[in-house]
Amino acid sequence: MMPKSFMFIAGETSGDLLAAELAAALRRKCPEAVFFGAGGPKMAAAGVDLAFDLTKHSVIGITDALKGYFKFRRFLNQLLALALERKPDVVVGIDYGGFNLRLGEAIRREARKAGANWNPKIVQFVSPQVWASRAKRAERMAADYDLLLSIFPFEKAWYTQRVPQFRVDFVGHPMIDRLGNLAKNVAAWPNSQRPPRILLLPGSRVGELRRHLPPMLEAWKLIQKKLPNATANMVVPNESLKELATTMGATVNIQIGDLAGALQQADVAIASTGTVTMECAFFGVPTVTLYKTSTITYEIVRRIITVKSLTMPNLLAGEKVYPEFVQHEATAANISEAALKLLEDGALRAQIKGQLAGIVASLGQPGAAGRAADSILSLFP
Repeated sequence: MMPKSFMFIAGETSGDLLAAELAAALRRKCPEAVFFGAGGPKMAAAGVDLAFDLTKHSVIGITDALKGYFKFRRFLNQLLALALERKPDVVVGIDYGGFNLRLGEAIRREARKAGANWNPKIVQFVSPQVWASRAKRAERMAADYDLLLSIFPFEKAWYTQRVPQFRVDFVGHPMIDRLGNLAKNVAAWPNSQRPPRILLLPGSRVGELRRHLPPMLEAWKLIQKKLPNATANMVVPNESLKELATTMGATVNIQIGDLAGALQQADVAIASTGTVTMECAFFGVPTVTLYKTSTITYEIVRRIITVKSLTMPNLLAGEKVYPEFVQHEATAANISEAALKLLEDGALRAQIKGQLAGIVASLGQPGAAGRAADSILSLFP
């Protein structure tokens, strides 16, 4: 019998969109299916009955998570109670690994107590970055989860090597569906009469913007000294972040949304090391990346992280395609110097664009949400 009830949990804006796409794909295959859980406005628009909007509470870094410990524990207990009450056929955590892995473990524990009365399939869509730190979490996932849906090609082999009994399906990157029909970057400077265009992408959370925007704005001032006719835009996801950026002294043009349009026109981007770097890669935009967090979070993370870069295009390429500056190295001087080099060195830009094309080609064909839905449904006879 096909599953009829799906519980989705997404705690970030990107996961909210991914969950909405997956719900739509599952509904096409199971028209009578019921969807509920916690997420954001895109999930709600896709017909997912939300207990509450979890995306409003998105945080970054260990210290921010600790500050909200009791709040997130309350959310976890609330969702666990909801799962026990409604007993979904499938529980899907969408990204948001720190929260979803704990919830998945708790649901599996309670389901085992229920015995034959309830045996949900537990799925994680987008792998937590266990390959970057705390690799033993893969063993915990293998014990509690039925399926991991991966969007990056190297992850399946990584898990197979460590937990071969754990089913991991690479379904492709959803970005290919969202952006596949759009033209790639068309920036032409310095081969045109227009001035160079810089795109600032400080992040989609308040904490990211507060930490990343100051060095970005200072770097922009240094770039202007060298290239007085240069222009800069900034893209943020919502009005509240636009207002915050303005109060922090941003005088550049700030637009809400239409990241794709901005990337199509940018010569160089300066971006936080988040999911946005993959969109920069898709459009072939040479980018300087940076990451800043609290001192406590940084000191903890640098002791446990095992990868050489925090920028996903660099990890996928196995080399430093994008210049990256982390914590104390994320200074205006370093960022502006790297950005100016990208602007002034046409051969380097061409090389980077070629590397980015190869990265994007490795992400699979369109249809990620549909393949994810098929993988989930295949868990049932």
